[in-house]
Amino acid sequence: MLAVWMGTQADEAFPEAWHSDAASVGPDAVASIRSKVYLSPKLWYVRVNVIEAQDLVPIDKSRFPEVFVKAMLGNQALRTRISQSKTINPMWNEDLMFVVAEPFEEPLVLSVEDRVGGNKDETLGRCVIPLHMVQRRLDHRPVNSRWLNLEKHVIVDGEKKEIKFASRIHLRICLEGGYHVLDESTHYSSDLRPTAKQLWRPSIGILELGILSAHGLMPMKTKDGRGTTDAYCVAKYGQKWIRTRTIVDNFMPRWNEQYTWEVFDTSTVITVGVFDNGHVHGGAGGARDARIGKVRIRLSTLEADRVYTHSYPLLVLHPSGVKKTGEIQLALRFTCSSLINMLHMYSHPLLPKMHYIHPLSVIQLDVLRHQAMQIVSTRLSRAEPPLRKEVVEYMLDVDSHMWSMRRSKANFFRIMGVLSGLIAVGKWFDQICNWRNPLTTILIHILFIILVLYPELILPTIFLYLFLIGIWNYRWRPRHPPHMDTRLSHADAAHPDELDEEFDTFPTSRPSDIVRMRYDRLRSIAGRVQTVIGDLATQGERFQSLLSWRDPRATTLFVTFCLIAALVLYVTPFQVVALLAGIYILRHPRFRHKLPSTPLNFFRRLPARSDSML
Repeated sequence: MLAVWMGTQADEAFPEAWHSDAASVGPDAVASIRSKVYLSPKLWYVRVNVIEAQDLVPIDKSRFPEVFVKAMLGNQALRTRISQSKTINPMWNEDLMFVVAEPFEEPLVLSVEDRVGGNKDETLGRCVIPLHMVQRRLDHRPVNSRWLNLEKHVIVDGEKKEIKFASRIHLRICLEGGYHVLDESTHYSSDLRPTAKQLWRPSIGILELGILSAHGLMPMKTKDGRGTTDAYCVAKYGQKWIRTRTIVDNFMPRWNEQYTWEVFDTSTVITVGVFDNGHVHGGAGGARDARIGKVRIRLSTLEADRVYTHSYPLLVLHPSGVKKTGEIQLALRFTCSSLINMLHMYSHPLLPKMHYIHPLSVIQLDVLRHQAMQIVSTRLSRAEPPLRKEVVEYMLDVDSHMWSMRRSKANFFRIMGVLSGLIAVGKWFDQICNWRNPLTTILIHILFIILVLYPELILPTIFLYLFLIGIWNYRWRPRHPPHMDTRLSHADAAHPDELDEEFDTFPTSRPSDIVRMRYDRLRSIAGRVQTVIGDLATQGERFQSLLSWRDPRATTLFVTFCLIAALVLYVTPFQVVALLAGIYILRHPRFRHKLPSTPLNFFRRLPARSDSML
């Protein structure tokens, strides 16, 4: 018998269509190898502003209660500080933030507790708040406060009885629709829209992704005494996740699957990961889908209406070093529906307005992002077929905040690369001042005199120069979207011990002598960073001490200099002052001294607060 399916990948029946590899696995594994489109759950921030409580009944009436509020939402638990007003009417006025996903499965549980001992807390009352009854806020307008009764139960003769007299708690609670709930790092986020759909701007285009094939894949597991790989791809952009079908036992799989997304912001990143299916041949319950590699592509690096067909290397970092596990061929096209709206996006803030009107702290964002990732991975792992937790965490870079010597080095050299232009300009200017090339120095003198005499030419000259640099660099513009760079990541020259430290669990599972060595190394690095930060603070404090009279003589000299300078600059034209200052800076080496200048000597003698530190 022969069954024929005809259609396109846009048809709903496409994921169910049989492919030639399906016959090589059992019927139980068919679900785990077919393609699937997933949607991330809609995430909300829950803000609980705990204001006060009234008429609390402490267990021990002979002491002042030390009361705090504990809030639980699913596996998230937060608590306020102990109230400073130690009465039966405590006050807090603190905000607690949670992450929750639709549909709301867990209620918010608030309990008022009294710290009666070192580690002992007595519950004075609790209330349960279903989230579907909570007000949804779209902007920064204040939310109406509510008084809720606190239920309290006591045990009498082994039975739980409810106390009729109810204490009350005063709070504001809302679902924040004006924020974007971050489940990815802001450096490569695929979605920046607020939670509330009413605040979404219209889309600016369509992103089409073709996952064509892979070649040169490494064997990821052993079957019947030989290496094999059952590869599939996962792509994530916005709230839409896709998973291709699994190509069984093939080192050069061909998927030829196409997917589309709506684009609302070009400053976003699509992530494509390749994994080995560990459940095709009836893997054990603890089997995991091994990571083969991933590719990130920023949409702003794509030209509109151009098809990019390119092979990207798949790189994975192991404790033994970085390994190239193959290449994946992708086809990408970004189609712009409104050029005006796309260009107008560059004037908008990156995140929704609420992130700037009522910003969250960095620590809050880290904790909330971790909770959001856990919720997304849990929900997607319940789908059929499941998108497993290790896959979601790898796509969302769950461990990107962990300490890594390799990343620290890479970021340091990235900073040096950014500053290299300024350093080169400084060296060039030093050569000008020291007349290393007399012809160039004379030309700079002429240009400087022209700009001083005609100051209206300064800004046009600067912008014309920048325009010419941009036009000159057009010839070397990138032809392909950038991909993972092992040299930029310092993965090709990482020390084995540094890689072992990066892959260590948290908390550590290494022996104490290795941890001691790494701790000492971290202390030495932190000591150097501490010294640099201290030097920067010292320079800033010296500026502050110019007018603080901490050194009375220095401040007297500076104040006198300021008075004289004000009088001289009032009667002297600005062009003359600028001309004299520039010629003095560009003076010939014959008129220079190797000793530091008088202003620099004066500045270095100013006091700082470093001598007051222990």
